[in-house]
Amino acid sequence: MTSVAATTSSDPAGLRDARSGSPRQRLQKQLAVPGAESSRVNDLLLLRPDTDAQTATQEPKEKSNNRHVVFFHGDIQNFQEEMSLQPEGAQWLSWSLEQVALSLGRRFPDRHVWVVRASRMYLHKFSCYHNFVDSNMFGAPEHSPYSSDFGAFHHLRALLSHGMERANLPDPVQPQGGADSIPSGFSLTLVGFSKGCVVLNQMVYELAGARADPHMSHFVMSVSDMYWLDGGHPGGSETWVTNKRVLKELASSGVSIHAHVTPYEVCDPMRAWVGREHALFIKTLEEFGACPSKKLHFEDEPPSIESHFRVIQEF
Repeated sequence: MTSVAATTSSDPAGLRDARSGSPRQRLQKQLAVPGAESSRVNDLLLLRPDTDAQTATQEPKEKSNNRHVVFFHGDIQNFQEEMSLQPEGAQWLSWSLEQVALSLGRRFPDRHVWVVRASRMYLHKFSCYHNFVDSNMFGAPEHSPYSSDFGAFHHLRALLSHGMERANLPDPVQPQGGADSIPSGFSLTLVGFSKGCVVLNQMVYELAGARADPHMSHFVMSVSDMYWLDGGHPGGSETWVTNKRVLKELASSGVSIHAHVTPYEVCDPMRAWVGREHALFIKTLEEFGACPSKKLHFEDEPPSIESHFRVIQEF
């Protein structure tokens, strides 16, 4: 999946906000955005806030908010034009990155929505987030603790900084620095779906070190919510974080934790560890005093890939 450095804005047919029918909310595609290292790039989609949803009585300061949602997708999902060219992807076009961005825009109408495309799609199917976490070709991760030079937090911060600059957003976060590098009012909601949850898991492993680093702690403190949506990957374990030491750090971080699952992942007898790990993830967080929100969706339906994708709309 080779990218060309470019930025485009589009409102292709069928991708307008279904609520307003208006092209005001435009999707902006940013290609080859550099992260913490110039050689590590990801393509981004940016959906700006729905200005029609703002009331006429709001102050200008409220209109130019600096709240952001970042989404990490799963396998098969890609830009619509690329999915349409692949037999396995064409049948799931309603879950393309563009469509997901618009769905998230309806869920979070007052925020900037960023969709991060995995830097590699092995066989046009398997998402690999190796810019965020060491992974094999199928995207199965090898988690590691925080490093002051490299990691998921470093890469995300730099991606957002460069993406905000390309989009000419006011008060962009700086790629590095202390408290004065994080603009006032800046906040992050992180959403991982399926394979994309490996990025959130890596951040949990990095959390203790990142919170202790004065050059990263203020960026980390801007994370208000983390959503795990039906996490899964091809490895035989570590689908959900179960390490008590790192979960204790997450529980004490003040981040609101959300776990939404479907029978497709947590009730599959061929991958029984996924359900066990999910239960242990919730139980351990609760033991440490956290109150994660949790829900099993579509429990009365047969497990299917369709219901797996539908959790993106239902969470």
